[in-house]
Amino acid sequence: MDRVLGFDLSSVTPEEGTPAADRIVSGAPRFTTWNLEEADGLYAGVWEATPGAWRIVYEEWEYFHILSGYSRITGDDGTVHDLTPGSRLILRPGFTGIWEVLETTRKDYVIRL
Repeated sequence: MDRVLGFDLSSVTPEEGTPAADRIVSGAPRFTTWNLEEADGLYAGVWEATPGAWRIVYEEWEYFHILSGYSRITGDDGTVHDLTPGSRLILRPGFTGIWEVLETTRKDYVIRL
């Protein structure tokens, strides 16, 4: 097994999806996910979403880095995080709120269950 994995999106078939219907707040957001690594409860790859808003409920830990676009995360406590290229966040288990994509957004991510 190779001990180094580059972020070569051409090496994986992207998965298409949407938020669960009961979580959509506005619009008709669509997701494309290139999951490059999946091992022992860890996932890493690239995710892209089109405009819209939906409720998020984190049971996992996620680090991400915004590559392009513009999104806003608003926590249920009212805290607002505007996400533009270069933004980085860690969302911890228990975080709840709204993810709103204002311009198609792409991020790379690492998720730990």
